[in-house]
Amino acid sequence: MACSKIFSGDLPELTNEIIKCLKKDFSTLYSCILVNRLWCRLAIPLLWEDPFCIPTQNYRCIEIYLSYLNENDKKKFDEYGIINILLPSNTLLFNYPSFIKYLNINSTYHSIKMWVGSLVNYDHEKLEKLVYRSLSKVFIENEGILRSFEIVMYADVYCKYFNDVIELILQNPNFIYNIKNFKIHTCNISSRNIENAIIPFLKFLYSNCNSISSLHFVAYFALYNTKNFLLIEKYLQQVIISQHNLKIISFGRHNNLYKPFLSLKNSNCSNTLNTIIFHYTDFRNINNILQEVFNQLNVLESIHILYCYLNPDFVQQVIKVTKPFKLRSLFIKEILHIESLQLLLQKYGDYLENFELTILHTDGYEESRRQLLKLIIKYCTKIRYFTSDKPNDIDIYLLIENIGQNINYLTILVDNYDYHTFYDEYSSIVLQNLGQVLPSKLEYLSLSLSFNTNDFEIFLKNSQNTFIKKLLIKNTMKNGGENVLFNIKKHIMKKEKVKYLAILLETLPSHNDGKELFFLKDEVNEFKLHNIIVQKYRNLRIIGNDIVYNFNK
Repeated sequence: MACSKIFSGDLPELTNEIIKCLKKDFSTLYSCILVNRLWCRLAIPLLWEDPFCIPTQNYRCIEIYLSYLNENDKKKFDEYGIINILLPSNTLLFNYPSFIKYLNINSTYHSIKMWVGSLVNYDHEKLEKLVYRSLSKVFIENEGILRSFEIVMYADVYCKYFNDVIELILQNPNFIYNIKNFKIHTCNISSRNIENAIIPFLKFLYSNCNSISSLHFVAYFALYNTKNFLLIEKYLQQVIISQHNLKIISFGRHNNLYKPFLSLKNSNCSNTLNTIIFHYTDFRNINNILQEVFNQLNVLESIHILYCYLNPDFVQQVIKVTKPFKLRSLFIKEILHIESLQLLLQKYGDYLENFELTILHTDGYEESRRQLLKLIIKYCTKIRYFTSDKPNDIDIYLLIENIGQNINYLTILVDNYDYHTFYDEYSSIVLQNLGQVLPSKLEYLSLSLSFNTNDFEIFLKNSQNTFIKKLLIKNTMKNGGENVLFNIKKHIMKKEKVKYLAILLETLPSHNDGKELFFLKDEVNEFKLHNIIVQKYRNLRIIGNDIVYNFNK
């Protein structure tokens, strides 16, 4: 009875809550549109709140957005011969631009670039700039209000478009006044663009927006650009201090963190901040204030250290912190002081949930790596995300077995090694040892190996009691390799041991001719009959940053 009421629209509030749970499940949301008017009205905003989040060849949304331009603005597209593809605005069923909630400068730029490239053979840059400004104008004029704004710019080319967006935002602060998630990631940006775009926007932000709950700042500048960095440091500090409900903050690739980190002591942050992420952070200039700051943070629940240089001074400071130092993530690329890591894990290892070991080869690499794995086995029993690069070490499998049912996300990489020397040997070791230590259920398993039939069958037989929600296989072959699809069908498809599947076929040494199961329509349909959804490898892939960062949630 309740189910029929939901379908008929008699319980709109409950129906709305159910459909919200499908937020990122686009195929299901498209199906919801066809149920009835209520379901359509509830599903459409979710489909249009983040239109550029997934790379696609279908940029119809850009054409629909541009259809909302007034006639004078539409005429600006006449010279490119694309005015005829824009729909009359009175034929559109919803105010689609008003649904915008998430905007990423980088993904929007690439979507526009692809769309323009498919339509014209000349004046790409001029048309791209016109489209970028026009989209921003449409969003603002139709009263879109952003929840998440990400400025990701890896070169000056992005600034040509970003400057126009900033100009419009400065004139229309309502567009971003209520953002909850803000990310700024800049690299190789010239002094001129830092002065004309980045700094004015940060000044605007701390004066006009105090509702940010998640703030992520990554900046990489040339060492000679000291003046601009000091200005950015100053205004970032002001942004932090101005927030009333800051819960998550991340720092990455900073030359100097002293003032922004020290600003976390202010009364607002001390009682709201629950997560800090350090990403490629140099701790040397904040070692002397670590205790001071951490001891003032009253509700801190998660600390994530990703690919940072952990010097002994840092460890000595944090083990003296009197408030709980809840180290949730530790991603390591280099081991220089195993004794310091032992002290860190001895005191805080019981909090650790996410661990990644992809180490650069250094002096003493093998021995220090072995010692670190033994420390993880001894002190860290709650790990749920684990990535390892060198699978010939038996301690990896002891670690997985020791963690048991806690582990939920597992990635084993072999493709960082000399293909001719190690690849087949390491792949064989993985397939012969991994299956027998897997828990009964995994959210995610990713294997990048050189598969052969015998070893792969051993793995599948050993793991037959494990249900894997998302299984990714990158079969990197030498001399033609071996086909894994037959065994996948025999041991996984027919027993329905997987919900989502992605298989990518690559040939060494070139990685430019990858083939995917996703594009084999007959095979995809066969898996679908067994309730297994085949997806693109890159869309299903999860990396450590995806686990730690939750920008759009």
